[in-house]
Amino acid sequence: MNTLKRCGLVLAVLIFTTNTWAIELDTEQKKLGYIIGMDIGKSLKDQGTEVDLDSLISAIRSTYNGEELAMTTEEAGQVRKEYIEKRQAEQQAQAAAVGQSNLVAGQEFLAENATKEGVQTTASGLQYKVITMGDGAKPVATDTVKVHYRGTLLDGTEFDSSYARNEPISFGLNRVIAGWTEGVQLMPIGSTFRFYIAPDLAYGEGGGGPIPPNSTLIFEVELLDIETAE
Repeated sequence: MNTLKRCGLVLAVLIFTTNTWAIELDTEQKKLGYIIGMDIGKSLKDQGTEVDLDSLISAIRSTYNGEELAMTTEEAGQVRKEYIEKRQAEQQAQAAAVGQSNLVAGQEFLAENATKEGVQTTASGLQYKVITMGDGAKPVATDTVKVHYRGTLLDGTEFDSSYARNEPISFGLNRVIAGWTEGVQLMPIGSTFRFYIAPDLAYGEGGGGPIPPNSTLIFEVELLDIETAE
């Protein structure tokens, strides 16, 4: 029995027995096969890909041995294309549902928040509250500012924080989300404001990174300095 067939049996035993330690990894080839199987299994699980494990093992064995395959390259490409399109449609539908839910939750939050003491609302809909009012100069949109900040979702999840990194950040004020560009211009140096930013002034229906679609964001911003002005 060749090495691949032994590895195939190892994979089959691994998949269909409840006692994975029945496999004796006593050669380098077995260990390598096991490691590759671990990588494949983890990748499929992380991606949420549902596959028939018998077919998976058969394809690995046949491809590795150079045997005739049950599908042509063209057939495999078509199946792969259809699967990707299906997954993308499902993901888009899920994102749309999440976005709509977040939009409604944000609107309700901002409507209530606007009535709270100390909360002010600008013409654009940006809401802010003064935590500490400084007495320095105020920046304009073309300035580069230095700030400390903390950003959270409505449920309190912190998605970014210069405080956590223990390092303030500098950026061009006209190169960030609209809520920041507008809001930080209201702040004299030395101030700390809390901003409540609707999706249309933040990352919108697309979201970004750890920020879900149509998220209303809360930022606490401390303006440390105005570094340059163009």
